[in-house]
Formats: sequence, C-alpha cells, structure tokens
Amino acid sequence: MNSASPSSACSCLTWRASSIVPVQLGFNHSTNYKSSPRRLQIACSSSTSSSDPLLVKAAKGEPVSRPPAWMMRQAGRYMAVYRKLAEKYPSFRERSETTDLIVEISLQPWEAFHPDGVIIFSDILTPLPAFGVPFDIEEVRGPVIQSPIRSEEGLKALHPIELEKLKFVGDSLRILHHEVEGRAAVLGFVGAPWTIATYIVEGGTTRTYTNIKSMCHKAPQVLRALLSHLTKAISDYIVFQVESGAHCIQIFDSWGGQLPPDMWDRWSKPYIEEIVNTVKNKCPETPLVLYINGNGGLLERMKGTGVDVIGLDWTVDMEDGRKRLGSGISVQGNVDPAYLFSPLPALTDEIQRVVRCAGPRGHILNLGHGVLVGTPEEAVAHFFEVARSLEFSTPQGHVVEEPKLVV
Repeated sequence: MNSASPSSACSCLTWRASSIVPVQLGFNHSTNYKSSPRRLQIACSSSTSSSDPLLVKAAKGEPVSRPPAWMMRQAGRYMAVYRKLAEKYPSFRERSETTDLIVEISLQPWEAFHPDGVIIFSDILTPLPAFGVPFDIEEVRGPVIQSPIRSEEGLKALHPIELEKLKFVGDSLRILHHEVEGRAAVLGFVGAPWTIATYIVEGGTTRTYTNIKSMCHKAPQVLRALLSHLTKAISDYIVFQVESGAHCIQIFDSWGGQLPPDMWDRWSKPYIEEIVNTVKNKCPETPLVLYINGNGGLLERMKGTGVDVIGLDWTVDMEDGRKRLGSGISVQGNVDPAYLFSPLPALTDEIQRVVRCAGPRGHILNLGHGVLVGTPEEAVAHFFEVARSLEFSTPQGHVVEEPKLVV
C-alpha cells in the first residue's frame, strides 16, 4: 500500500466552494424492508476490484480524487428521525436486533447526508448472547451483565459463537449492501477482546477497571482464557459480517487506552493480531480499521497489529500522527466532535486542515470520536458537503514543498 509519506503530509488540494448545496434532512418511514431485496450471497473477495467504493480504495491506500467521509455514531440520538423512532421502539435491544429497524436506522444518515460509509446500527455487545453471555441494557446504568466472569467456574458458561443467533445482523448487512449499491461502503464493526472483556468482567460499564486490571495479576490464566475465547468468537463474527455484505470492518478497542502501553502490549495487542491474521487469511481484501479512544501513546503499537487503517482520536495531531505511523498504512479521523457545535466556517477550516495534514492517499475523513448527543444536524450536513467539495489537485504521491489549499 502506498500512503502519503510523512514529508508530504500536508498536500495541495482544491475546494470547490460552489459545489456546496443544501441537503434535504429526513427519512422516508414508509419504506418496508421485510420484502427486500433478494438474498445476496457474498463471499470474501480474494482479488482487488476497480469497482470498490471510494472508502475502500482509501483504506487500501489507492489513489482517490477526494477523501471519503463518514462518522462514528453516524446514526443516533442527534437525528430527529431517530428520536421519533426511539419513542415508538424504546428498547435499544429491539432497535438494534430487529432487521427492519436496523436497516431503517442505518439508512437514516445515508438518506439525509450521503456519507461515503454506511455503518450498521448495532452494538459491540450484540454478539455476546450468541456465545454464552446474556446482557441487559438499563436506562441509567447502560449495559448490565448479571453474571460477570472472574473465575474458571464462570468460564464454563462460554461456548463457540452461534452465528445463526445473529441472523438479524447478516440479513441487515445484505439489505444495506443492496440499498447503497456501491455508492457507499457498508461498514461492519466489532469490539476488541480486551474491550469486550472489560464489560464481561466488570459486569457493565466502569470508570476504574479495577476488577479486570487486578485480574491481570490475580487470575491471569482466567483472563487469558476469556480473551482467547473472545478472539475466536470475534474473528468468526467479522468473517460472518464480511460474507453478509460488509465492505470494511472497524475494530473498536474502546477501553484499550485505559491500559499502560506495556500492559496493552500483553493484554490487548496479541489478541487483535490474532483476529487480523485470521480475517486476512479468509478475507484478504477486506480492510480492517482499528480505533482506540485515547490512543496517542499507542499509535506505533497499533500499527504493529497488521490492520490497514489506524483511527486517530481528536487529541492526536494529524500531521504528527502521520509522521509517527509512516508510510504503508492508512489513517482515519480526526476532527474534534465539538467542532460540530462551532460556527460553520470554523468547522470548514478544521476539516481542510485535517485533510491537508493527512495527505492525498490513505485517509478516511471522520471525527476523532463519535457524534455527540445534541449535535446540530445542519453541522453534520455541512461536514459532508465540505468533504464532497474537496479535491486533490496534485498527482497522487507528489511531494509538495509548501502545502496549499485553493479556496
């Protein structure tokens, strides 16, 4: 893969300001996906394709005319149409485990903003019951696991993942793949073993991670067994998503940044590496993205996992991130989500800065974290309008001594 070298991190591009036009917000609720599209049978591809969506080309470091864009938490509570749907279906589990609702919610931002990636509406905990870990989601506490696993006895509840119990995920991805018809990449996602293990060990969300961190020393054999089981289940789940229609998979090690770097090397990285190796053997042309919240101290280590794309959070300077990661790997990000609350010209300037510093190859424009609740939809629309208006004005890979953005 040829991504931008560190020396060309801030490249020349043009901005077609006249191309920014108002976007119609909203979603057609009359769509019924039950009678959808014929069932697609999609196998993991073993060869490159010139028909790859723009996002996939950028993930692979191939030449693109502009950076593709999508947002983490792209579908959700900031959208009025989502809030209206959530009033009718108040259970998050129902919304995220019912095919028609998954598809409708996933397509809400697609219909409103036309991003270059359409991510399935789901949760990193969705596959847990399929391998023996039931959970609930409570209004105040969030995810709750009634029987945390902290001993060898607890490990007995685990079993190989039963993918038939996740049929709603596969069906939803197939429908999304049909609906976007190559105009965008369909994105699947999973949680990394360490991050999933934090919920299983702690019994839900936590601010301190004391149970799982102490397990590293008090019961390392139990934690290793749990992480190994999760690694196999997550690997199978990724392949299942790809075979169901996902063009690209993001791995969220959301709580990996809570570990000191040397601990991450021992308790997270090896398991992500194993997932990457397994998936690359079965689906070699499917790009894998790795995102860690608070990853400034882990960038070089993240690159060592073998993923295709490193997601930078908003606390990492894009130009510095490029220099540290070097060539040969793509990056994603990393506009601060709070910029979406700023005046639109300030948001425009920040998008242009991030794109300049990311360079003309191997960059997927995104936020440095998920869309915040209360984000104005007009700002999200503007984000994507600006992204579509950008254009690289120099040959791919050309080194420009002085970065220039023509407006």
